[in-house]
Amino acid sequence: MATFGLMSDTQGDLVVFDQAIRLLSAKGARRFFFCGGKYSDLDDWVQWKREQVKSATDYTNAHFLEDVVNFLAEQEQIERPPAFGTAYELARAAEELSRVKDKVVRAPEKGSLQYFDPQVPRKGVDMVGDVLCCVVHDKNDLDKEDMINSVILVHGSSAEPKLVQIGPRYFVTPGKLVGAAKATVATLETGEQGIAFTPYSIEGEALGPAQPIAVGGRHKVLVK
Repeated sequence: MATFGLMSDTQGDLVVFDQAIRLLSAKGARRFFFCGGKYSDLDDWVQWKREQVKSATDYTNAHFLEDVVNFLAEQEQIERPPAFGTAYELARAAEELSRVKDKVVRAPEKGSLQYFDPQVPRKGVDMVGDVLCCVVHDKNDLDKEDMINSVILVHGSSAEPKLVQIGPRYFVTPGKLVGAAKATVATLETGEQGIAFTPYSIEGEALGPAQPIAVGGRHKVLVK
């Protein structure tokens, strides 16, 4: 069983980005799909958290690294150290912080510098259970190859969270965190019964029951 957190369209609002990450973590997410809008918000969030904690007069670098370790330990990703202060513990915390971004699959939005950077993939991909998932900001960027290879297609740039089935494909969006009437996120949860999609308000309220995604049998994708 695994839970993936879906979020999109933070538009430079690092406070709401932070709120979304924490909410999805509390819902059990250990990996995240960030559909862009804007792509650089992940990098800016990491830097912002550094500066935010370091700028507090009663915080030191050691306190900041302790916060990082505690945050990751709450996600059951690392063992919580019993005490701080040694060079080993600080080095370990710094190493864990460097892995935060590796837990996020993201895609750039049209018009961004990253969208035109040949070194940055325009689409993110990951496995959700036994099927391939493609992540984009604008669903119009999806092409025929994406439709053939991916069963779940996650996109942003949508006013509200939705799950739409077209043939054997499922189009999923978490809605927007900025620029919509209601800020929303969503989860994809795998289990014995398959995959389920659940949208949430940024306050943590489920916006309806979990919606099943049927991906058994011939819809599975084999990655060679």
